[in-house]
Amino acid sequence: MSAARRLRLEVAIVLGLSLGASAVYSIVSIVAKLTAETPLGEQSVALNPSRAPREWLDFTYQFLDVFFGLFAVALVLYLLWQSGGNPFRRIGLDLSRPGRDAASGVLLVIAIGAPGIAVYALGRALGVTVAVEASPADWLWWTVPILVFRAFEAAVTEEVIVVGYLFTRFRELGVGPWATILSSAVLRGTYHLYQGIGPFFGNVAMGIVFGWCYQRWGRTLPLVIAHWIIDIVSFVGYPLAVGWWPGLFAVPAG
Repeated sequence: MSAARRLRLEVAIVLGLSLGASAVYSIVSIVAKLTAETPLGEQSVALNPSRAPREWLDFTYQFLDVFFGLFAVALVLYLLWQSGGNPFRRIGLDLSRPGRDAASGVLLVIAIGAPGIAVYALGRALGVTVAVEASPADWLWWTVPILVFRAFEAAVTEEVIVVGYLFTRFRELGVGPWATILSSAVLRGTYHLYQGIGPFFGNVAMGIVFGWCYQRWGRTLPLVIAHWIIDIVSFVGYPLAVGWWPGLFAVPAG
């Protein structure tokens, strides 16, 4: 088997075990939502629902869900290590420039955060975005740590696989920079389709910005930092958002 064919097969397997599968399920989900009797704008989706009625069991399920979800990241780092040395250094996930990476991450939060809320609000107003319930209604002592841990998993999984790993493999396969950026961005948007049409376009735009930054910086750590902060604010700050703007963030009754 040629090296190029092996790499294409590897990419297909990695995506089939991770975010590629999420994209397929998300397409099925949006088709189901669009063909349901209830209009899309009156539907909702829970991002971090309770997993069991008993507290200790709910915590255990949620912790294990996040913990084992990180093994997809471990797999791609292992594959990158097997084919070319230190995987953290290859994709810029190391701590060689923590100050600059943190500052770059915060700048990305500012650049992406407000427009992201605007896209969500527009989608809700147009009825093409479902109401996203970002955190559970009943909070326990471990809810915030789990939400922070889940935000970390989402940030690392998406930025390491969809940016660091995919950009590296596409470059090795001879795919051009903009074709790589756009394909990665469309994948990012597709696995968010279950939230509606608005989040699809919002995440495609986010993917283009993040991909362009990675092409310039060669580092995923700023992207991980930015994504982690955005998700922490979205998850932990959700009850406040519902209280301040119930028409925008509250889940429709019934």
